[in-house]
Amino acid sequence: MNQLTDLKAILHSKRANIYYLEMCRVLQKDGRILYLVENKEEYQYWNIPIANTTCLLLGTGTSITQAAMRMLAQAGVLVGFCGGGGTPLLMASEVEWLTPQSEYRPTEYIQGWMQFWFDEHKRLQTAKRFQTARIQYIKKVWAHDKELRVEGFYTNELEVDFSIALNNIANAYSIGKLLQLEADLTKKLYKYAAKKTNQLGFIREHSKAEGANGFLDHGNYLAYGLGATTLWVLGISHGFAVMHGKTRRGALVFDVADLVKDALILPWAFICAKEKQSEKEFRSQCLQTFVDNKALDFMFDEVKKAALYYGNETA
Repeated sequence: MNQLTDLKAILHSKRANIYYLEMCRVLQKDGRILYLVENKEEYQYWNIPIANTTCLLLGTGTSITQAAMRMLAQAGVLVGFCGGGGTPLLMASEVEWLTPQSEYRPTEYIQGWMQFWFDEHKRLQTAKRFQTARIQYIKKVWAHDKELRVEGFYTNELEVDFSIALNNIANAYSIGKLLQLEADLTKKLYKYAAKKTNQLGFIREHSKAEGANGFLDHGNYLAYGLGATTLWVLGISHGFAVMHGKTRRGALVFDVADLVKDALILPWAFICAKEKQSEKEFRSQCLQTFVDNKALDFMFDEVKKAALYYGNETA
């Protein structure tokens, strides 16, 4: 066939799919990327529409061919190796992201990021803007999501908490204080969601891979995939974090993912746990929520604004 397909026709900010695979083989066949599941009596193949995919998470029992990796790179798909259920298998380390390298990335955003990153005050101000955007996004999403309102999630019930958090963020004097404020608000959101879904007494345990805890871990790593994709497309290194620690590799991915985690992952982790949904059903709900609320668009916009913020200042 002489007809060629443009694997980058769909912008990353508009792509709809994230895949988590386990117990299968990923390979290239006839110009397509497939994953193969071996049953006792037959092999079953499924197609992965890579031109509309942001990232691919490979869990336990997976393998991938060199030809598949080459084609995924051509389509600009990030590939991550992780433990079972989309979360790390050992300890609480990050997913190891493999990013396509045969690409020219834009330079303006990393240059803008470097312009402020070595200045501690500007780095703190950027982190404050991220935290403010995070809260505004929660308020926007929860106020307009009909399904969340059916479940009893109303932003006006949290307005006092949001106002206090925004005021405290504006007055925070250090990154450590910001991290504390972030954790405090998230705990209040956990408590609120647990109350709305009749899971009183909920305690966040990262090593407890069941119920809301398991869904929170899995959903967060889907958000990390979006964060890693955003930074790769914009050409910004994961190491230049503004909040989550200067020595932790990949910390900027966590900063960017935090923009959407509490708004999109947190409520559905509790709702799906209440309804005893499967991991696959929860994952489908998260991906649909990402699309409905334009999560990637929002992350791209906020990172771009942060990168160019000080470059747009007038002398």
